[in-house]
Amino acid sequence: MRYKGAIFDMDGVLFDTERIYQQTWQEIAAERELSLADGFLQAVSGTNGAHMRHVIEEYYHVSDGAPIIEQCMLQVRQKLSVHVPMKKGVREILSFFREHGIDIAVASSSAAPQIESNLQMTGIRDYFSEIISGSEVTCGKPAPDIFLLAAKRLGHAPNTCIIFEDSENGIKAGHAAGCFTVMVPDLIAVSPAIEPLCSIICTDLDEAKEKIRPFI
Repeated sequence: MRYKGAIFDMDGVLFDTERIYQQTWQEIAAERELSLADGFLQAVSGTNGAHMRHVIEEYYHVSDGAPIIEQCMLQVRQKLSVHVPMKKGVREILSFFREHGIDIAVASSSAAPQIESNLQMTGIRDYFSEIISGSEVTCGKPAPDIFLLAAKRLGHAPNTCIIFEDSENGIKAGHAAGCFTVMVPDLIAVSPAIEPLCSIICTDLDEAKEKIRPFI
């Protein structure tokens, strides 16, 4: 199989921003004198929309998670307006795909303005022909909708696209879409349950570039 499209999650894959989100969730919990139970990190990573609201409502013990989500997103936007930390190997793998004529997209649960801002601030916006945000699909990750839409926008069948993810919800979504799934763990180690859904597992994007080279 020769692949034609590369689809990247953003937080935790392109940028070292997942830590900022998790720090902010914890800060908000502390303000409410809450201690988030074990499992929160894995439950919330890679989600958005109704799924995220359900997670927030469960762990923050509230009936409506929307205000907490809005508060977190606002505080994260403020932090990222100062600096967006990029992950190792990002420019190298994007250049590799460009050199080989592979179309590139971002498919992130984050809001479109935040995706655009991060890409512009780090100088990599021009690598991406398509940007898909979580607000453009009815069901967020772990549903496959966002990757199916990304593949469609790129003009390629899902099974000819490689997706890059750091979360279990993202890998579940990519696998359900029928894509080649590359797991690059960030804050959460790969669990035995998710390993079978990963086409390959890499420590960083430099390793991923070398492992996918034979398929390009």
